[in-house]
Amino acid sequence: MERRLIVCDNLDELGRRSAELFVSLAREAVASQGRFSVALSGGDTPKALHSQLQSDAYAPRVPWSDVYVFWGDERYVPHDHPDSNYKMARATLLDQVPIPEENIFPVPTGMGDAELDADQYQETVRSFYSLNEGEQPQLDLVVLGMGEDGHTASLFPDTAALKNSSGIVVSNYVEKLDAHRVTFTVSAINQASFVVFLISGASKASALKEVLEGPHQPNRFPSQFVQPENGKLLFLVDSEAARELTAMGER
Repeated sequence: MERRLIVCDNLDELGRRSAELFVSLAREAVASQGRFSVALSGGDTPKALHSQLQSDAYAPRVPWSDVYVFWGDERYVPHDHPDSNYKMARATLLDQVPIPEENIFPVPTGMGDAELDADQYQETVRSFYSLNEGEQPQLDLVVLGMGEDGHTASLFPDTAALKNSSGIVVSNYVEKLDAHRVTFTVSAINQASFVVFLISGASKASALKEVLEGPHQPNRFPSQFVQPENGKLLFLVDSEAARELTAMGER
C-alpha cells in the first residue's frame, strides 16, 4: 500500500487538489475500462470537492456519462431529509452536472429497517460489479471524511460494523448518536483502487495525529483500519487539521 499526506493551505486549495485527483482518476479509468466508479462521502469537507467539480473549471473535463456514483455511507433518514448524504451530494454536485440518472446509486433508506436496506444496497453493489458471494467490489475511488473521534464513513469507534470482515454493506447502530447508519465495510473500502481522506479544520487535528502518528488502535480510531490492499491511500488535509502533526507531509 502506498500512503501519502498532502497538506493544503486552506479548504479552497483542498477542494481544487481533490477535484484534480477526481478528474485524473475518472479520465484514466474510462480510458482503460470504459467506466469510473466512485463512492462519495457526507460531511462538510467534501462540499469543497463538489463545489469545484461542478464549476466551469472542472465539470467539462469529467466524462460524466461514464461516471457511476455510490455512497460510502448514509444516515438512516429519508432522501429529502437535511441530514441525508444523498441530498447533500445532489444539491452540491449531481444536480449541477450532466451525469445520467441511471448512473446514480443512492443508499435506500425507505424500508424502516436499516439492516434490510443495507442488504439491498449490498445486492445493488454485487449486481453492478457482477460479484459472487464473498467477493468485494473494486471501486476506482472512495472519498472519505474523518470525524473528531477518528471515525470514517459510518465506522464509529467500538461499533459492530468494525468486526464485519466479509460483507460489503452493513447497518451500524451508533450508541452515542442513538442512530442507525448504513456503511461500506472496512473490507470493501480496502479493495478500492484509490482511497482519499478529505480532512479540514482544527477540530480534527488531535484525531488526525492519532490516526497517522499514534499507536495502532483502530477500534478506537477506525480511520486506521483504512489500508487499501492493492490500492493507494491519500490524506488530503488543510493546515488547520495538520497543525499537530510531526511530519508535515507534501505541499
